[in-house]
Amino acid sequence: QLQHPSAEVREYACASISRLLQQQHVIPAFVQRDVVRCLGPLLMDPSLAVRETAAGALRNLSACGGFDVCDDMVTDDIMTPLVALLKECSTGLDANQLSPKKCRGVNKNYIEDIANEAINLLWNICECNNTALYIFNKEGCLEAVLHCMKKFATNVDLAISVANCLQAVTEDNPDLLSSFNASAQQILETVLLCPESTMKHILLRTLIAGTIWNIKDTIPPGSLGSTVNAILKIFSESLAIDAGETIIRMNEAEKIRLKLAVEAETEENMSDTTENCVLGEDDNMEEILKGKLRRENDVSDLLPVNKWELKEVTALLTAQQTALEIIVNMCCNEDPSDEEWEELSSSDESDLFMENSYNEGSGLLLSPLCLSDEVNSAFLNNLIPKKILEKTAFPNSVALDICMHNPSWKPLIKKLNAVQCRALMCLQSILLVSDVDCLGGASALQSLAQHLSQLIFSKS
Repeated sequence: QLQHPSAEVREYACASISRLLQQQHVIPAFVQRDVVRCLGPLLMDPSLAVRETAAGALRNLSACGGFDVCDDMVTDDIMTPLVALLKECSTGLDANQLSPKKCRGVNKNYIEDIANEAINLLWNICECNNTALYIFNKEGCLEAVLHCMKKFATNVDLAISVANCLQAVTEDNPDLLSSFNASAQQILETVLLCPESTMKHILLRTLIAGTIWNIKDTIPPGSLGSTVNAILKIFSESLAIDAGETIIRMNEAEKIRLKLAVEAETEENMSDTTENCVLGEDDNMEEILKGKLRRENDVSDLLPVNKWELKEVTALLTAQQTALEIIVNMCCNEDPSDEEWEELSSSDESDLFMENSYNEGSGLLLSPLCLSDEVNSAFLNNLIPKKILEKTAFPNSVALDICMHNPSWKPLIKKLNAVQCRALMCLQSILLVSDVDCLGGASALQSLAQHLSQLIFSKS
């Protein structure tokens, strides 16, 4: 069906594959049947809808398949059509090409949606494969990616995808630093100063702050202090938000929205029934089913578009987790690898982290004298240790109960635990590179002791 003359059939074939690729156990069967070589050419399909669904299917493959699958995708030359698609999207963004059809009165911008899928795919692959990162540098993809970032004021989802990609490609990639000229840095600074207060915008600013930390070597020494302070101010704002209260508030908002949606749909169905009597029941029902099928096949995103409250909470927890990870990196010579983060998130993370920290010659942690004045001052000015200390407490019990009894919200429990774990790791790092008083004196240490005792004796 991917080779079918009808663009609509090709689109539905891509959407069906996209849905199946969200199940890890079927991925090997698709890989064995050269799914990458089948879907790759469709990234440049004449139909924009096919391009989007093909990119979404490949995005799901890269996200759910892991490192080995991403390596296979690069071997199968996915980067050639992907880079071509990305550059074409970059040049077409200003054309504001909308769908000729409207879905419930909302125009769909195909170019921006295709760019979003393509950049997510690029992010996943570059994070897993050094060859992909080399191609990113060589082909000048940074310019195209930054051009997409300029849409942050009207398309925050696209901007978040770009920010995730930027943070991944700038980490330990000195060959890319020369590409961050004054114009590129101006784009990042503009996003950093965005005043919007939604959880998605908080995540966006946090990711951009992380990218700026990765490229700090391009910043003039005279501006480094103010830059570090700006970065930690963003992290402080993110960590200051109570995730538990946000979960309670957003869950209540979801209930209200769903109730209103049911009432609106009931009213719409009654109206449709009346129209069917006049216009012809069969023809109208066919249009309704087509619209429903089109919405159901929008499966390129692993989190459905109608879960916006859940997306907001997920964005906040991701922002807090990201901020805490970067703060640890600020205190370290070497960034913990993904495998180390997973190990440190296990039940014995404290012992393992301390053991690794003190291994002779590992150079993981700096001595107290090595923490720069800029970072140390920014930590204190933005109350970073205090905010981290607060995150070591157990999550709100009411919020946990909401997540436990709502299947779509249940994955948030893991994210809440990850934030708590990383907060503890941050405290370990800060205590090893800074003065104990930075935590706020005896009362703060007593609070920390209470949190730790709860952790030790917890059965959860």
